[in-house]
Amino acid sequence: MYLDSAIFVKLLVREPDSAWFNRSLAGQNFETSELALAEVRSALLAKERNGQISPRERVAAVQRFHSMVADELIRLLALNRSVLERASELQFACHPHIPLRTLDALHVATCDLHRSGTLCTTDGRMRSACDQFAIALLPARMEDLT
Repeated sequence: MYLDSAIFVKLLVREPDSAWFNRSLAGQNFETSELALAEVRSALLAKERNGQISPRERVAAVQRFHSMVADELIRLLALNRSVLERASELQFACHPHIPLRTLDALHVATCDLHRSGTLCTTDGRMRSACDQFAIALLPARMEDLT
């Protein structure tokens, strides 16, 4: 299963829907783009700046993420020219109805090229792109989170 960087953050620190994702993803191994190395850290820094987590919680979350990578619970997929080209194709195909942002397009492209099967995200634009390209989603419906 392919996870968007924001889902890793939900697994690492408490967010309103963290419990749902912890239950739904328990015991699985994951795939994600190498892009997550920067995105997860950036999101955790933002949470610290906003007072949502402490510096100690941020450090622990980053260490846990890197441990998951080292323990091969997370397989990092290469961010290469093929992914960049596929992301551009996806953005063009989504235009003008889905304003797919670059980093999100890179995640969808990586999932698509590696045939990861299911993409786990709560991002509306990514979900719309996945619907357009028949990529399975988790949660299957956003209403499932409630």
